[in-house]
Amino acid sequence: MIFTRFITGLITFIAFSFPVASLAQSAGLSVELNKIEPSQSGGCSAFFLFRNATENSYDGFEMSLAILDTQGVIDRLLSIDAAPLPVSRTTLKLFEIPEIACTDISEILLHDLTSCRPQNGEEMDCFPILTLQSRAAVALVK
Repeated sequence: MIFTRFITGLITFIAFSFPVASLAQSAGLSVELNKIEPSQSGGCSAFFLFRNATENSYDGFEMSLAILDTQGVIDRLLSIDAAPLPVSRTTLKLFEIPEIACTDISEILLHDLTSCRPQNGEEMDCFPILTLQSRAAVALVK
């Protein structure tokens, strides 16, 4: 009897927890480092996917990234402007990381969001609605 209640409670918990978590995650902004490849200039080309599942388009979306080498030491800071980010869309952006080979990058740290401005709105703090992920050999972290 106690075991049956435990299993019923566990199933109920799982059934109600996961849809809420996925809904909360899908209602924000996500940035994915999709792939990296050597660029013709000797640096590294980074392909990012920006998924805007919010109810706003963003006229401003600028990130300050710290590029860490294979020893975990910051090699450089890089500012990228990903705007505009249309509502309910996924946008592909390509950014060049100059003067460092892709194989020499271990991690990309989102150091700061220098701009996050909804269309016709004021600057806002987007960290709470932002998720990061990477499909590349390089981690993308907050």
